[in-house]
Amino acid sequence: MSLRNRELLNLLVVAVVTGLGFASVYIARQAVISTGSLSYGIFFLCLYLVAHFAVRFTVPHADPYLLPMAGLLSAVGVTEIYRLEPGDAFRQGLWIVIALALFVATLVLLRRDYRRLESYKYLFGLSAIGLLALPALPHFGQTVNGARLWVRIGSLQFQPGELAKIMLIVFLAGYLREKREVLAQGRLKDFGPLLVIWGACMLVLVETKDLGSALLYFAIFLAMLYVATSRLTYVWIGLGLFLAGAYAAYEKVPHIRERVTIWLHPWTDHPVHCALTGKPALRQDCASYQLVKSLYSIANGGWGGPGLGRGTFETTAGRPLIPDLRSDFIYSALAQELGLVGIAALILVYMLVATRGFRISLLAEDGFSKLLALGLTFGFAFQTFIIVGGVLRLIPLTGITFPFVSYGGSSVVANFVLLAGLLLVSNRANREAGR
Repeated sequence: MSLRNRELLNLLVVAVVTGLGFASVYIARQAVISTGSLSYGIFFLCLYLVAHFAVRFTVPHADPYLLPMAGLLSAVGVTEIYRLEPGDAFRQGLWIVIALALFVATLVLLRRDYRRLESYKYLFGLSAIGLLALPALPHFGQTVNGARLWVRIGSLQFQPGELAKIMLIVFLAGYLREKREVLAQGRLKDFGPLLVIWGACMLVLVETKDLGSALLYFAIFLAMLYVATSRLTYVWIGLGLFLAGAYAAYEKVPHIRERVTIWLHPWTDHPVHCALTGKPALRQDCASYQLVKSLYSIANGGWGGPGLGRGTFETTAGRPLIPDLRSDFIYSALAQELGLVGIAALILVYMLVATRGFRISLLAEDGFSKLLALGLTFGFAFQTFIIVGGVLRLIPLTGITFPFVSYGGSSVVANFVLLAGLLLVSNRANREAGR
């Protein structure tokens, strides 16, 4: 079976799973069986068939599993969002349409040779800095849950850091490919780029008050730097610099100190994370309320979960038990309804995406392609770890989205552009290898 036919078969399976998922949610919400519940499955099938044929004609040698897995993750996300709020599911569906349109546009525009992006690496680097600085601008930047990550222009609100991440990866792939031999020598003056990137990440941390975003950008840089130079020393020095900067931010930025306190002491009556009131963690005016309720929600799922549409997320009065459930804490909702087995299967899909991405990096022949695929894959995987680790209380909670699943337009658009980049690299690598 050819690569593209394998992809098509997997997409058909995803469409069936999507239809069954929406049927389960619809039945749980409406208590009736209706053919209307299958409309989302049909919609997704048609949408991804268009994406499939675009892939078939632009990158015929690309990996056959990445698009179906992205389709499955986005379908799971829309299904759960529909379960929580049908109106939001409609808007998320529109964003997926826009994201797939940009996915196709990226494939069409760069199908001849995506490597020409390397010639514009400094432009991508400056654009990334500009996007990261947007939330700090007055009248544009928006503070949500204490972190200044959003930009509002008219009725449009988006998170520029999502697209800045991809531009930063393109810049680093081009820069490190060009300078890898000089950096590998490890001379003192060669630590300049490391210090510049570290300083930029610390500025992001201070301005946006978000430890997760700074950690993500710096981790991407360290991973790509290590692959380019094979010098573990850079990684240890980078980790030391980040920890020192994070500690300084903890001492100087109250919001970061509160996030760390919530992480360390979620159930105590600590005066910091209980909004300086000393109120118990299960009161809604306590800052750790959201995280504690989320942990209870995950535990309530047990091994198998009650099934999609049957979780408990509201009080008897109709008040939400967990704020921001559709975005920051959608993992908690899925863990309750799918149980440990279901949510482990979902995490396995993320691991498979990362595995296929790293495989593409290994197969690529030229340095720019290797670093680009590595950076895109590592960024995707590490972002997943940050959000899941925060919800599970492995690390302090951040406002980073769950890739393809969380509600939000900028996140889903950026992830589909990221997917297009991996397919472009995969197509070239497989074609050159005669696959």
